[in-house]
Amino acid sequence: MNTSILNDGERIAAFVAAYGDGADGAAPRAAQWQALLARAAAAPVTLVNFFKLRTQANYPAGSRAEVCSGQEAFGRYAAVSAPGIEKVGGRFLLLAPFETAFVGDAEDWDFVAVGAYPGKDAVLALFEDADYRQAYIHRVAACERQKVLLCAA
Repeated sequence: MNTSILNDGERIAAFVAAYGDGADGAAPRAAQWQALLARAAAAPVTLVNFFKLRTQANYPAGSRAEVCSGQEAFGRYAAVSAPGIEKVGGRFLLLAPFETAFVGDAEDWDFVAVGAYPGKDAVLALFEDADYRQAYIHRVAACERQKVLLCAA
């Protein structure tokens, strides 16, 4: 998906077409894409990801993916996403099992990943990458639920 010549509205429409409207919690909503696009180009971006994995991956009907656990499906996604993050200039600050909330309400997650990017263009380039877009089905199939926080720096 080459969206470099599209305006923000067209670019958001392209992301929604590729990843869905976010109503199921599996991808950003249009307003969330807009929040990323509105950031200053040079401002670093950190994404804090929380994942709760399914016991068995839930691929859509007609998918050619082999039946597997959520953990295995997430591994399929990670095999593409980890090199993809590095390819766009990002890096992981943390990859770790979730233990418990230390302050605040208790939450139940399996895994936390914190990725740092030099700017919004790196994040957008990752989501525009054809290999990443194809691997995203494994993330959706693997996750019972997920939460991603966008942070400055």
